Amino acid sequence: MIRHYEKIGLIPPPPRRGAGYRDFDNSDLHRLRFIANARDLGFPIEEIRTLLGLWSDNCRSSAEVKRLALARAGELQRKAEALTAMQRTLVDLAERCHGDERPDCPIIAELAGGHR
Repeated sequence: MIRHYEKIGLIPPPPRRGAGYRDFDNSDLHRLRFIANARDLGFPIEEIRTLLGLWSDNCRSSAEVKRLALARAGELQRKAEALTAMQRTLVDLAERCHGDERPDCPIIAELAGGHR
């Protein structure tokens, strides 16, 4: 992922040692940790780019950071609701399936769109 972050400009390419190994300093490590934490919270790359810009801006308004966080939280809520609906549908279909030797299966019927 570090190479990818370099390629897309989230982190500047660090200097290299004689053997070609990257030589990260503490600021690079803090930036990578920031990116990892933002990814863990579900932020997409472009929003992470924005957050990195805000992080480095000592004159930033916390209102912009809060707006991004609340928007991401709302998106995660929508995704959670969609996953819950899918889970309920699967449980309902499984409960209606006899799970025996007969070929009739509401799960297959639902996946086929009600057609055989």
